[in-house]
Amino acid sequence: MTHDEVTGLILAGGQGRRMGGRDKGLELFGSARLIEHAMRCLEGRVAEVLINANRHLDEYRALGSRVVCDREGGYQGPLMGIWSGLEAAETPWVVVVPCDSPALPEDLVERLIAAIGKADIVVAHDGERDHPVVALIRRDLAEDLGDALREGERKIDRWYARHSWTRADFSDCPAAFANLNTEDDKARLAQQLRAGEA
Repeated sequence: MTHDEVTGLILAGGQGRRMGGRDKGLELFGSARLIEHAMRCLEGRVAEVLINANRHLDEYRALGSRVVCDREGGYQGPLMGIWSGLEAAETPWVVVVPCDSPALPEDLVERLIAAIGKADIVVAHDGERDHPVVALIRRDLAEDLGDALREGERKIDRWYARHSWTRADFSDCPAAFANLNTEDDKARLAQQLRAGEA
């Protein structure tokens, strides 16, 4: 698999309830917004970067990427965002990342590709747990995911279990998958990163 066969999809379509309803992708972390941190590990490593967003669309479009809204309204969760991205992608594979994990490793795409083997989905694993919103997914699963959503499925891991899936080992950098749901999370990760640079 070459990088030309992979689209990057950033999930930024949530309600940000635990952050007071703010649009997490546009929140500052250090000197950049969270969406920009997410783009950093994808740009130059995929054929195209898509942003799944449901509000502030002009601000996201200003970043130069194609913006994909949920195909159905009502903030139905990350599976809806993944389905919308799979349907919009023009490559055989899609790498999915969340907008609120600003420390994702720069070699994320390469490592997911290396781990896919003959599976249809590979999920990042930090040595202790899976991170299902950090994954490489075969695009032609879009139809099945659409069917699952119409049946009422909203759990990512249950949908993955319908298919051939495997794990990519990121046990060497578990802190890279910290996601920021609250102001406390932001402060904690900033402190961790500063400590790591010391």
